[in-house]
Amino acid sequence: MRILLIEDDVVIASELERALRKEGHDVTVAHDGELGLQLAREQRFFAILLDVMLPGIDGWEVCRRIRSQGNSTPILMLTARDAVQDRVRGLDLGADDYIVKPFSVQELFARLRAIARRESEFRAEQLTIGDLEIDGVKRLVKRGGKPIDLTPREYALLVGLARHTGHVLTREVILERLWGTEDNLPNSVNFHMSSLRKKIDDGFAHRLIHTVHGVGYVMRAPEPGSELQEMP
Repeated sequence: MRILLIEDDVVIASELERALRKEGHDVTVAHDGELGLQLAREQRFFAILLDVMLPGIDGWEVCRRIRSQGNSTPILMLTARDAVQDRVRGLDLGADDYIVKPFSVQELFARLRAIARRESEFRAEQLTIGDLEIDGVKRLVKRGGKPIDLTPREYALLVGLARHTGHVLTREVILERLWGTEDNLPNSVNFHMSSLRKKIDDGFAHRLIHTVHGVGYVMRAPEPGSELQEMP
């Protein structure tokens, strides 16, 4: 895998680079946000390891700018802060995962493998539910022929719902299986679900994403000639 490591601590960056290369990864290192943004824009990477506490442009802003440029490369944030609000902030800005310092390289490798599995599954998906189309090869989503821009978290959520059309997904399943984290961050699930539903359902006669109150969420294909309603 080609990995971009954005880490200002020279010692940590060197240790991570050595460990990643030993695992067979091709690693490019940037010690500040400006260079990291430039490399992310000019080159293609499988994943970006992004430290939060960077000089100048911090990791939050780097993540925001990468996503605002339409770059969907998976981002794994490295943070020394374990506060829930900090982790939620990173996820809401478009990060795919986070890992709290200090961490073992084995945990890092496990997170990268999880990202690889999700990326492989998403690229293979060709799903159609009603007038919703998901092209996993091009990572494009359309509804009624209209392209829809999604963040990585929203895309993972949509694919999970679409793949299990008609089956309810709990918040726990979303956190653990779709996003690859066991942390209890229900507010983040609610945030991304709300954003996804606005993009997918607003302006269309038939709602596809429904809430099963007290349980979770489900995608239902529209029935010909009928108006879908929210489940009580």
